[in-house]
Amino acid sequence: MTGPSVSVVIPALNEEDTVAEVVASVRAGSQAVAEILVIDADSTDETAARASAAGARVLNWREILPQVPTRPGKGESLWRGVAAARGEVVVFIDADLRHPDPSIVERLVAPFDNERVALVKASYRRGFEGRPTGGGRVTELTAKPLLAALYPELARLDQPLAGEYAIRREVASRLPFVGGYGVEVGLLIDVYLTAGMGAITQVPLPDKAHRNRPLEELRPMAEVIAATILGRAGVASALAIQQRPPLAEVR
Repeated sequence: MTGPSVSVVIPALNEEDTVAEVVASVRAGSQAVAEILVIDADSTDETAARASAAGARVLNWREILPQVPTRPGKGESLWRGVAAARGEVVVFIDADLRHPDPSIVERLVAPFDNERVALVKASYRRGFEGRPTGGGRVTELTAKPLLAALYPELARLDQPLAGEYAIRREVASRLPFVGGYGVEVGLLIDVYLTAGMGAITQVPLPDKAHRNRPLEELRPMAEVIAATILGRAGVASALAIQQRPPLAEVR
């Protein structure tokens, strides 16, 4: 019995130091991958060239849905990546991972043998300043407390903001995408609200190592994540967030 076809989507903006290794790890892993798409958000370094040399199909985000002007933010790249993808399952992987494990895609895709599963999140430890734990400050200090208060079932997930996750493309096409760093938690809540907790699972991955950001960069991330969670709960309509409509409506 063969599993679903898989598209790997890697959003990238000026990640020349790591993107080739991420692409190479995907190629060395699961045989189920039909395509590796790097969605380049107008990088000014060698990101596109290095991703292409590593074996990915590189698409500038303006090439996808060219009739729709681009907006800043990671969610924009993911939204356009789903539009370009052809696999039944889309696996998202961040471009800034260091020494990614080749088994990531295979592990994230395995639960889709269960037809009820729509979204698979990663579970792992996140290092900080050379220590094996202590990373994921926005997750621990913003996302998890708000989820515990508003969506207690989702608070059980180890990494609700993980950039490594998989979703059925048909499901993703019916959901809005928050434009910035709230995209992961927005999709998580939307799948939960439309399909229930039984459609969501998590799988263990090796410890994650990537660039730890300074606090001044984490604050705007925390703000949009808080606004996304509160907005989905109907608590703070004044906290407007930009988001793209479901692709099924755009098309």
